[in-house]
Amino acid sequence: MTQPITSNRFFFYGIGLTSLFAAAGFLLAYVPYLATIGPLAIAILLAVGYRQFKGYPTQLNAGIIFSSKKLLRLAIILFGLKLNINVIFAEGLPLIGRDAAVVVFAIGLTMLFAKWFKADRSLSLLLGIGTGVCGASAIAAVSPILKAKEEDTAISAGIISIIGTLFAVSYTVIRPFLPIEMEAYGMWAGLSLHEVAHVALAGAPAGESGLAMALLAKLGRVFLLVPLTFFLIWLMQRKNAGHQEAKPAFPWFLLGFIGMSLFGSYILGIYVPAPQAVMDAVSFVTTFILTMAMVGLGLSVSLTDLKARAIKPLLAMALASVVLSVATYFIL
Repeated sequence: MTQPITSNRFFFYGIGLTSLFAAAGFLLAYVPYLATIGPLAIAILLAVGYRQFKGYPTQLNAGIIFSSKKLLRLAIILFGLKLNINVIFAEGLPLIGRDAAVVVFAIGLTMLFAKWFKADRSLSLLLGIGTGVCGASAIAAVSPILKAKEEDTAISAGIISIIGTLFAVSYTVIRPFLPIEMEAYGMWAGLSLHEVAHVALAGAPAGESGLAMALLAKLGRVFLLVPLTFFLIWLMQRKNAGHQEAKPAFPWFLLGFIGMSLFGSYILGIYVPAPQAVMDAVSFVTTFILTMAMVGLGLSVSLTDLKARAIKPLLAMALASVVLSVATYFIL
């Protein structure tokens, strides 16, 4: 009679552990120098470090898995609110065309470098998608489709958050020396940087018009996450044709992502009042839940097994990011 109660207790302890690491990541993000890295990357590093020194907390496994799987899907659904489809459609095909070119270029170039370096294909593909679309959020969305290992998902999210932060900080440093208008600079940041947070960080010093242009360009890339995921589903089904057990399950949470995007674009704020404070709170909760999910994945990472595989994909992704930055700058 007491076993279910004990199991339930450890289940909630597991969820509590991921929330504790997430909270620590958010608190440490207020520390100077750590602030630019962001809570997600900090929390992942804490979780990975805990695993290396303390081992995996087996008793809390059920709660940790709940965070890494169920909460991950909830975070992706809520992330849809950040995508204003109406604004993207208003800008028309030129914006979508540029963003699509960036996505294809980033993924293709990362995989090309990965082939040259003989890097791990799974990690490289996740990093390429994160570079081309929207960082850790894109990695989290496509991982179930690609049947990526949990440790690959976690380490990819951590790498792209850290490298993306370095790029964003570099943009703010060189911005005063660039011979371009603030709107053009914002477009460059939105087309080439990895995550929405990185774009906001780099675009803020360019003023309201520069930041608005940066976020607009970035939102176009976020929008392309939807057709990209369906393309990957088709690709995986074609690859595994004849192997019914290997076919990827349809990621139903993506329908939630699309639904929340439509709700946020055409209903929220028009028919349903949405004070800015409420939207800020939803954005915070979304990021916190995603961080909890990434902590759950981070706890599964064994650096001993992974470090040899991660170096070459990291190098491929970093070089692809440099080329992407240069190429998008000269096509403005």
